[in-house]
Amino acid sequence: MVHICRCSLIIIKKASRLVPLKKIKILLFSLGASVLALAALFWLHCFDGLLFEHMAERFFVRSVSSDALSLHFTLAKPEAYGIRLENPSLPVYSRRSQELSRKEEKLFLDRLLRLRPDRLSEESRYTYELLTSYLALELEGGDFPYYEEPLSPSSGMQSELLLLLAEYTLRSARDAEDYLSILASVPAYLEGLSAYEKEKSEAGLFMTDADAEAAAAQCSAILDAQALREGSHFLQTTFASRLEPLTASGELTDAQRADLLARNDRLLTDSVLPAYERLAAALRSLSGSGLYSGGLAERPDGRAYYSWLVRRSTGSSLDPEKLSTLLQKTFQKKYSQMKAVLAKYRELTGTAPELSLLSEAFPLTEPDAILTDLQQRMAADFPSLGALSDTPISCTVKDVDSALEAYTSPAFYMTPPLDSVTSNTICINRSSTSAGLELYTTLAHEGYPGHLYQSVYAALSADQRKVSPVRRLLFYGGYMEGWAYYTEQLSYSYAADLLQNAASGSAASLLCQLISLQRDLQINLFSLLDISLHYDNASQAEILRSLESFGLPADTSLRIYDYLRTSPAAYLKYYVGYLEMSALRERARAQWGEAFSPERFHRFVLEAGPSDYASLTKRLRAQ
Repeated sequence: MVHICRCSLIIIKKASRLVPLKKIKILLFSLGASVLALAALFWLHCFDGLLFEHMAERFFVRSVSSDALSLHFTLAKPEAYGIRLENPSLPVYSRRSQELSRKEEKLFLDRLLRLRPDRLSEESRYTYELLTSYLALELEGGDFPYYEEPLSPSSGMQSELLLLLAEYTLRSARDAEDYLSILASVPAYLEGLSAYEKEKSEAGLFMTDADAEAAAAQCSAILDAQALREGSHFLQTTFASRLEPLTASGELTDAQRADLLARNDRLLTDSVLPAYERLAAALRSLSGSGLYSGGLAERPDGRAYYSWLVRRSTGSSLDPEKLSTLLQKTFQKKYSQMKAVLAKYRELTGTAPELSLLSEAFPLTEPDAILTDLQQRMAADFPSLGALSDTPISCTVKDVDSALEAYTSPAFYMTPPLDSVTSNTICINRSSTSAGLELYTTLAHEGYPGHLYQSVYAALSADQRKVSPVRRLLFYGGYMEGWAYYTEQLSYSYAADLLQNAASGSAASLLCQLISLQRDLQINLFSLLDISLHYDNASQAEILRSLESFGLPADTSLRIYDYLRTSPAAYLKYYVGYLEMSALRERARAQWGEAFSPERFHRFVLEAGPSDYASLTKRLRAQ
C-alpha cells in the first residue's frame, strides 16, 4: 500500500505543479483510504470463506467420527482427514446424548448464520445454503422426539445393522480389527434402542402389538442360533470370504486369519446373539402400551410430524395437500396415456397384451451384460464418466444372502466411500426381482444411469471442483431416489429398442410403455394412499378398498397397507422426487430454449449434487 501511495504522489506531481499542497494531501489520503477499504473488503471475503471452509471441515470430521460404521462407509482412508478412532464403536442412544447433540447443532447453525454468504465463492455459497437449510430442518425434527421408529418390522435396524456388517469392506488387517470392535459394541447399541422404545412406550407412542411381535420374531430369525452353532450364518461366512484376499496378499497369516474367525464366532455367539434375544424380550414386554394402530394422523402431533417428514424425505417444498392434488392430476394424465397406448396395441396386434412375454423373451439375462447395454444406450443423453476419471469404474453385482431376502428390498446399491468411488456394489434380492425386463429396469435404477452413475459422477465432479465433503453428509432422498426412478423410466425405452429395434409404434415398444405406465400408476397410487393414511387419517378399510379396486389381491393389499403404515413417506421419496425432477427438467427447457439438451440438463443436476428442489431451482435460475 505504501508503494501505491508513492506512485500516486509521483503521478500527481507530474500531472501538474499548480495543484495546492493541501489538495494533494487530501487526494493522497482519499486514495490511501480507498486502497485500505478495498484491502479490508478483500480480507473480509477471504476471512468468511476460510472460516466457512474450516467450520464445514470440522463439522464433517466430527459427524463421521461419532459413528464408526458410518465412517467406514463414508471414507476408505479416514487418516487422510486426520481421523483415527482408537476404539471403533456404534453410537449409543440416550436422551441426554440426543439433547446435547441438538444443542450442538443449534450452536453450530447459529455460528453459520453469522457469516455473510455473499462473501463466499459460488460453490461455497451453495454448500452454505444447503447446510444451513438442512440443519434448520433437522432441528425442526427435534420437536417430535418419539415419532421415529428405528425398529419398524418393514425396514428396521434389527435387520439393517446386520446387512451393513455383512457388507463391511475389509481393505486391511486393521479393518478386520475395527470390524470386531464394532461388533463388540452391538449389545450397547441395542440396549440404547431398547431404552428409546421404552421412552416411546411411556409417551404412548409405542408400536402396535403385531408390529412388536414381528420385530421381535425378526431378531430371532435373522440371527439364528442354530446357524451360528453350525458356522453357516451369513455373518460368519461373509467374514471368512472377506478375509481371504488379505490372506492371499500376505497381509494376514493363516494363524491370524484363524484367530480373527474364532473371535468373530465368539462375539456373535456370546455377545450379539444374547443382545438380540434381550431386544426381542424388551419389545414383547412393551406390547400393549401402544395407543394407536393406524397412520400418523391419529397421533397428537402426527400430521405436523408427517408434514415435516415429507419435506425431509422428498426435498419438495409442497405440503401434503398440494402434493395430493399434484398426484391426482398426474394419475389422471398417466391413466389417459395408458388407455391410449392400450388402444394402439390392440389396433396393431388385434390381441390383448400379455406383459409377461417381455420377461420371458428378454434377450439379456446376465447383470454384467445388462449394465454394459445400459451404458451404451445412455451415452447420447448423459455426460461421460471418462471425462472425470482415467480409472475404470467397476461394479460387482451379487445376490442378497438367502437369510436376508425377507428383510431387504428387491435391489439396492451400496454407496461407496467418497474417496474410493471406482469400486461399486449392487445387491439383487432374487426372491423379489424377476429376470428379464424387471431385472433390466432394476439395474438401470441401481446402476446406469441410476444410483451408481449418479453417485460416482457427483463425487468425481465434486473432487474436481474442490467441493466440501460436508455435502456428502446431507441426505436428500427425493434427489437420490427421484433421479433413480426418473432414469428407470427412461430405461423402458432402452428396453423397447433392445427388444425389437423398431419404430416407436412397434408391439414391443407399446408393451414397454404399458408396463412403464402401469408401474407409474401403482407408485402414484401408493403415494396418494400414504398421504391419505398419515395426513388425512384414512382408515384401514378405506386404504384396502382403494388397493383392491386397483386390481390387487386382498393379501397383497394388506401387505401394502402394513408397509405404508410402518414406512411413512417411503413411496413419496421416489415418486415426488421423480415429479420434481421432471418439473425441473421442464424449467430448464423453458429457460435454455434451443440450447437445451438432455445431456446439459443431466450434467447440471449431477454437478449440483444432492440437494432439495428449491435450491436446485434457484441454482438453475442463476445459470
